[in-house]
Amino acid sequence: MAPIVHSVEIDRKPEDVFAYVTDPSRFTEWQDNVVSARLQGEGPIRQGSKVEMTRRMGKRQQSMTSELTAFDPPRSYAFRGLDGPVRARGKGTFEPLGEGERTRFTFELDFDGHGIGKLLVPLVVRRQAQKELPETPEKLKRRLEGVSA
Repeated sequence: MAPIVHSVEIDRKPEDVFAYVTDPSRFTEWQDNVVSARLQGEGPIRQGSKVEMTRRMGKRQQSMTSELTAFDPPRSYAFRGLDGPVRARGKGTFEPLGEGERTRFTFELDFDGHGIGKLLVPLVVRRQAQKELPETPEKLKRRLEGVSA
């Protein structure tokens, strides 16, 4: 199945958008279902870094670990989930617009199901993600442009 894709234009430089989007300490500010997120280990974030995250899923919370599979500031990053029955795979790209003062942020998201996740991905997870994905980049845009919701 094709990934879910959404783009948004943000009135900020790609460097600024990339730094904000890839900072786990900021995830709760623009991703509604993220309860907490932190980088595992020490040092700067890079390809191979792991992020521990707790997400709200319905009425419960689920902790998971993701690994950055690509990290090319300020152009792109990619990640994959490492545990749980539903593992997200995603990619973000940052395209400069105009004179480089604006950014087109495009996010691709897909899922791999393991065990019960093989049933959950097509029946529940993809549908929920298709509904929520457009809201997340729009919230990011408002946050980075300093516009109240």
